[in-house]
Amino acid sequence: MTPSITLVMILFMVQGALGAVDTLAHHELAAALPSRPGAKRELALHAGREAIYGLVFLGLAWFEWRGAFAVLLGALMAVEVVITLADFIEEDRTRRLPPSERVLHTLMAIGFGAILMALAPVLIGWAARPPAVVFAGQGLLSWTMSLVGAGVLVWAVRDGLACRTRSIELVIREARAPRQGTVLVTGATGFIGRAVVIALRGQGRRVVILSRDGLAARAQFGPGVMILESLDAAPSELRLDGVVNLAGAATIGGLWTRRRQRRLLESRRSVTGQVLTLIERLETPPAVMISASATGFYGDQGDDILDETAGPQEGRFMSDLCRLWEDEAMKARALGVRVCLLRLGMVFDWAGGPLPMLALPARLCLGAVLGDGRQWTPWVHRHDVVRMVLRALDDAAWRGPINAVAPDLVTQAQFTRRLARWLHRPAFAAAPAAPIRLALGPLSDLFLASQRVLPTRLWRLGFTFERPTLEMAFGPRRSAVDAPVRLTSAAPAPLRR
Repeated sequence: MTPSITLVMILFMVQGALGAVDTLAHHELAAALPSRPGAKRELALHAGREAIYGLVFLGLAWFEWRGAFAVLLGALMAVEVVITLADFIEEDRTRRLPPSERVLHTLMAIGFGAILMALAPVLIGWAARPPAVVFAGQGLLSWTMSLVGAGVLVWAVRDGLACRTRSIELVIREARAPRQGTVLVTGATGFIGRAVVIALRGQGRRVVILSRDGLAARAQFGPGVMILESLDAAPSELRLDGVVNLAGAATIGGLWTRRRQRRLLESRRSVTGQVLTLIERLETPPAVMISASATGFYGDQGDDILDETAGPQEGRFMSDLCRLWEDEAMKARALGVRVCLLRLGMVFDWAGGPLPMLALPARLCLGAVLGDGRQWTPWVHRHDVVRMVLRALDDAAWRGPINAVAPDLVTQAQFTRRLARWLHRPAFAAAPAAPIRLALGPLSDLFLASQRVLPTRLWRLGFTFERPTLEMAFGPRRSAVDAPVRLTSAAPAPLRR
């Protein structure tokens, strides 16, 4: 191979590394595109671009493309340019890009220009020769580029599957008249918030959304909701019957450095404080505020059985975060508002959240027991969380802290093995606790802390789970693509303790 094609290969691999950062940091973690119902078009564009990149990576790694084949390669690059321009337009139409993503896109555009400048003379030289595909491997560089290309093709398949069926179908079958009233939802474009908004609209309620990204909210929900980018814009005469407060920076998406810990805390306290300020200036305060919390409130308490009377564990970040978040929300009681705190376990659904990420290593036969595997791992299905929110809006008995967890208590090892069994995969790997704690720091509590949490108050309130076991949460095999989420008025028999 000539020095020119070697330079092209190096530039392509740099471009691949930038693309991987963009995909993981922005598309997967920040925007959660695979779980956004309105992101089908963008995902399709990503899948097409990734497929072209993957094929070009593999083709250039081992072969010279001469004659008409060089023209074909040039045509593929031209198609990639068209797809990228269409993707830029789609992103500006449907969501507000953070500065880091815009900077990365600029760097990738510059990088792609450098690739074209280096590749053009190579393709011209190849095009002048008789048509042929000639093997021209370059040792370790070819193998490295092949590995990158294979990864890009895998992600093309992942995005292609994600854009196939990404709608959330929430069907409310009610024998009585539709609900009336208006509900404010913060965090509405998130994994839980989207389902809550769709369920509320299905009941006939009016929905007001607080979203920093009005474009993304409009793309997801259409014109049928009122979207506020700041609660200061809400008029004092606005009549709210309830508030569902789900907003907060995602706990997954980076190490818990001191700076990130402050951001996680302030994002929750800030939005909750803004809601309290709004309630104070409303002419008529809402009757209820449902505020999210998490079972991380309890810290790491081993095999101790935890109901809602158990206290937090001081000195653990997640416990302190939830306690301060709950304390902020409970201030609404002084304003005459009933407050319901849902302490959520891991919220499962194949349409997003942690389950697809946890299933990925299991699908690759890499499902691992973390630490000793004996830590209790509370969970709940998104379907049941939405039903809890709907009940809490209407039932005055729903107040104070409520453990929003399924009754199927499992350890981390049991969860790993049952998921692997459902996927028809082995689960024999293990990851010791010490390296996990060393690598992740306080974030490791999400995987290693033990919370044996019972849904005690849910039982007393007469709530019946429609997804009470892990296997029911995983669903039939077809749900691995994206089974619809259905809410029905018909409830199964209560699950006994």
